[in-house]
Amino acid sequence: MFDAKKLLDQFLGSQVPGLSGSVRDRAGQAAEIAKNNPMKAGALAAAIFGTKTGRKLAGNAAAVGGIAAIAGLGYLAYRNYQSGKSPQAVTQPQPTQELLPPPVDSPFHPQSPALSNSFALTLVQAMIAAAKADGHIDAGERAHIMEKVKVSGLDHEAEAFIERELADPLDIDALVAAATTEEQKVEIYTASRLTIEPDSRAERGYLDLLAGRLGLPDALVEHIEATVSAAKV
Repeated sequence: MFDAKKLLDQFLGSQVPGLSGSVRDRAGQAAEIAKNNPMKAGALAAAIFGTKTGRKLAGNAAAVGGIAAIAGLGYLAYRNYQSGKSPQAVTQPQPTQELLPPPVDSPFHPQSPALSNSFALTLVQAMIAAAKADGHIDAGERAHIMEKVKVSGLDHEAEAFIERELADPLDIDALVAAATTEEQKVEIYTASRLTIEPDSRAERGYLDLLAGRLGLPDALVEHIEATVSAAKV
């Protein structure tokens, strides 16, 4: 089995050298690196998820990178939900705010046993499933995407995995079954929401269906939506 956490890092631009400062500052730096180095800093996201969403992922989620972006945003939303804060209170991020990592004893921490390689693979599957939700990835688009993937430096096993996920029918049952804790459910929804902007009825419908199937309370979903939207500003 290939390293799914590393694949998430390649999707979301983790370990990009030379980034410093606030989340928003680093987002701008990561976007510039992505522009100058087309197969770095989230270019896989741009290739698979589409130009508009890919740019947002490269420019913002890449600021913290990989599984840390999903875990950190999920933890922040979950903490705010549990504290009883209003989702509207987090829609405007502060320019100097750092996205701090979850505590080491939290199931959201990137090194937690809950964030195994197997579950990291589920998060990749959740992102690709969200990208397919509006039905725009047909056979021709898959071939175009794979042309870009093949020059991205992935090993053959990871390439074959992405090709299968793009071609297979969307399987929301498998995503739901993979989440055994509420924290994992939060991360699956967070990864899915990071991937797409629900501009179309199909995308909004998919996210609503996913939240319902995961059994996430409406208030928690609103916190995730607000937290991810703030990170993409």
